[in-house]
Amino acid sequence: MRLLFAGTPAVALPSLEALRSAGHEIVAVLTRPDAPLGRKRVMTPSPVAARAAELGLPVIKADKIDADAAAAIAAAAPEVAAIVAYGALIPPSALGIPEHGWINLHFSLLPAWRGAAPVQHSVINGDEVTGASTFLLEKGLDTGPVYGTMTEAIRPADTSAALLERLSHSGAVLLAQTIDGIAAGQLSGVEQQGEISLAPKLSLEDGHVHWDDPALAINRRIRGVTSEPGAWTMLAGQRFKLSPVLLRTDVTDLAPARLRIEAKSVLVGTGSHAVELVQVQPAGKKLMQATDWARGLANKEDVVFE
Repeated sequence: MRLLFAGTPAVALPSLEALRSAGHEIVAVLTRPDAPLGRKRVMTPSPVAARAAELGLPVIKADKIDADAAAAIAAAAPEVAAIVAYGALIPPSALGIPEHGWINLHFSLLPAWRGAAPVQHSVINGDEVTGASTFLLEKGLDTGPVYGTMTEAIRPADTSAALLERLSHSGAVLLAQTIDGIAAGQLSGVEQQGEISLAPKLSLEDGHVHWDDPALAINRRIRGVTSEPGAWTMLAGQRFKLSPVLLRTDVTDLAPARLRIEAKSVLVGTGSHAVELVQVQPAGKKLMQATDWARGLANKEDVVFE
């Protein structure tokens, strides 16, 4: 089929490649405009835009589907649109442009975790299984009929970044199979069933660690916000960034937020048992091993996170 592909970050690239390999004619690629990147804030095309340029595909850059973008999409005359993490809503006026609609790859088992951050919320919530769904976009938020699903176990040490990377590849296969089925006239959507949960975009505050929480909840939150928006606490009035921690069920006598610096480990008390810091990033410094950071402290006996 003549296909429009909509996506922006690197997580969308496996789907673009899978659809190309499946033999569909990609008539245009819709992606977000170039954005400043790095310390020098150099304007840089999105990963999807860069790959589309390498492949010689027509690119439509738009941060929203306005009249100009809709006209460009219509001019490409796609029979179907496949969308993976494009980063903006498709307005009702544009939903009917492709004959077979917009088929979205969403990284959850709908109707669980509808919204912008399904993988992060799944990890933070402590889900044991997640997956991906392909569904038809409609006016509601991730409410459309589902064409297919696949499941993925969440591993104990998974960060949302690692889990999303796996889902991007397995989900790409699901998306290609869905488009194949629609093209063959052998696939139709099924209305969503089950308990609805919402996964709004995370803010910086969602990465703030509260040491009165149980260790398991802290561990899940840190893994869930890694790599975006990132986990942090406060030390001496400055933000102190954290990588995923280790659970230390053998240490139960450490007060919440208080540190215990040992020869080979740095422990922090929580609302239950302690956790062990692995890598940290003090304000103004690079990411480093927690033990290396601790060795540079003048006072190792009375360190408490705020």
